[in-house]
Amino acid sequence: MRFLNGLGPAFDLTYDDVFMVPARSSVTSRMDVDLSCSDGSGNTIPLVVANMTAVSGRRMAETVSRRGGLSVIPQDIPTDVVGDVVAFVKSRHLVHDTAITVDPVETVGATLTLLQKRAHGAAVVVDERHHPIGLVTEADLSGVDRFTQVRDVMSRDVVTIGADESAEDAFSRLSTARHRLAPAVDADGRLVGILTRQGALRATVYRPNVDEHGRLRVAAAVGINGDVVGRAKELAAAGIDLLVVDTAHGHQEKMLETLRAVRDLGLEMPICAGNVVAAQGVRDLVEAGADIVKVGVGPGAMCTTRMMTGVGRPQFSAVLECSTAARELGAHVWADGGVRHPRDVALALAAGASNVMIGSWFAGTLESPGDLQATADGRSYKESFGMASSRAVRTRTATESSYDRARKALFEEGISSARMFIDPARPSVEDLLDAITAGVRSAFTYAGARTVEEFHDRAVVGLQSTAGFAEGAPLHTSW
Repeated sequence: MRFLNGLGPAFDLTYDDVFMVPARSSVTSRMDVDLSCSDGSGNTIPLVVANMTAVSGRRMAETVSRRGGLSVIPQDIPTDVVGDVVAFVKSRHLVHDTAITVDPVETVGATLTLLQKRAHGAAVVVDERHHPIGLVTEADLSGVDRFTQVRDVMSRDVVTIGADESAEDAFSRLSTARHRLAPAVDADGRLVGILTRQGALRATVYRPNVDEHGRLRVAAAVGINGDVVGRAKELAAAGIDLLVVDTAHGHQEKMLETLRAVRDLGLEMPICAGNVVAAQGVRDLVEAGADIVKVGVGPGAMCTTRMMTGVGRPQFSAVLECSTAARELGAHVWADGGVRHPRDVALALAAGASNVMIGSWFAGTLESPGDLQATADGRSYKESFGMASSRAVRTRTATESSYDRARKALFEEGISSARMFIDPARPSVEDLLDAITAGVRSAFTYAGARTVEEFHDRAVVGLQSTAGFAEGAPLHTSW
C-alpha cells in the first residue's frame, strides 16, 4: 500500500480518514477475485467473528464457516461446552443448513419459539424414522391456537432434494417448483438438512472453510489468567483449528509468559495473540510464539477504553504499522474492531490485515447467541455487551468469591447492554456476508487485484476531510 502522491499522514488515521484511489485494472469481474487467506486460518473470505459472548456461538460458527470465514468461541465459555460446540460445527453439512425439526404432535406455540433460531424460518416435521413429512413456517402458524398440533397446519407438499445434489440443480428444482426451500435427504430418505434458494446460490459463490478432513473449522479463545495451559490442551483435544490468546492489553509480560507456555505445548495449529497497536508489540508477541497478532485497542462499538483511559490508537494507522512489522517476521495481523461499513473491511485489508474481525456488527443477526426480543412497537433486537464490561466480568468471575467479584466489577471498560436491532432487509449474518464480500470484491477490481496480497501491494490510499467522507455517504444508509 502507498499513500496518494507520496504524502504520508502527519497524524494517525482511522478508516473514515482515508479513501482508496482506483487504478488501471485488468480484473473485469468480482468473481475473478480470490479472497482466501494465507495466515493458516483456512479462510476463503477474510472475515473472523470476534470472541464476544453476545456474538459468537455455535449457530454463528456453523454459518460463517460454511461461507468461508471463522468464528472464535469466547474464553468465558466452559471448556466442555466449547467441546460440544466444536463437535456440533464439525458435524455440519458443507452445503445444507441445520434444520429445525419437530414431531407431528408438537404444538404451534412451541414451534413458534424455535423458528427464530434459524434464518431460513422453517421447521421440518419428521416421523419416527426422521423422514420429512411436512413443513411449517411462521405464516402457517399465524392466527392458529397455540395448542394446535403442527400436523394439522403443516404443508404436506414437500419437495425434497438429494443430499449430494449440486447446488445449481437444487436451485433449478426449487425455482421450477416455486418453493423457497426444501429438506435435503440421504439415500434412505432421512433428513440431512435444509436448503433455500438463496442458500443454493451462495453455495456456488462461497467456498467453506474446512480442515484437512473436510469438516468446518472453528476457533476458540483463552485468557491469560488461571490454568491457561490446561485449558489450551483441552481445547486442542476438543478439535479446535486455531487458538486465540486474548487480553485487552496484549503487550504485557503476563501475555508473553502465557504465550511462550502455550507455544511450548507443540500444538499443531496457528496461535493468534493480542491485542496491540504498535510495531514493537507485534515483534514481542511473534518472538514469544504468535503466528497471528490481533490489532486494535478501543475501536470496538461496545468498548469504552479510549474514553475511560485515553489509551488506544486510530485503527487504520495501527493496522498499517503492525502489518508492516508482521510481514518482516513472516507473521500476520488481524484487524480487530472499528469496522462499520464494507469499505472499512476493504481498507483494513489494504493496510495489510490478512483477516478482519467483526463483533457488534454481527450481534444484531439471527445467528448470534442472544434471545430475540422486541420493543413495544414490534422492532426485533438482541442485546450485546463489551467483553470488558461489568456484565462480562460477572460471567468471567462467577467462580470467585463475592468480594473479589464486587471489586473487579468496579473497573469496567465496556458497555454492559445495548440493543442491536435486526435489520428486516438483512436479518441473517449471511446477508451481511453478502454485502461485505460484494464491497470487498468490488474494491479489489478497482485496485486491479485478484488476491488479498495483490490488493495490499496495489492499493493507493489518500487522506480526506470529514466533508470528504460525508460526500461519499448516501443520504440514507442502513449500515
